[in-house]
Amino acid sequence: MRGGVRRSLSGYTFYFAQRSEGPPRLGALVSRKHAREAAVRNRIKRYIREAFRLEQESLGALDVLVRPPYGVRPGAAMMLHVRQLLTKLVQ
Repeated sequence: MRGGVRRSLSGYTFYFAQRSEGPPRLGALVSRKHAREAAVRNRIKRYIREAFRLEQESLGALDVLVRPPYGVRPGAAMMLHVRQLLTKLVQ
């Protein structure tokens, strides 16, 4: 987080750093402020991971840490939104 670039898009905060080679890597930062229940926090992380999996071919050698906005609701709409943000991030 210290050495990379920080960018906020639609309430989501992305910390990312370009690497010379290798597959893209993902980290998700979801705390109790995002959701009180652990099951909801895990669902948020699951949707972020799935969005990353679907977009990883276009990312290249990139390390990404995603912090969603507080109060985000996990679901298909959230996953689609994260996918769109990941493609914007690379451009």
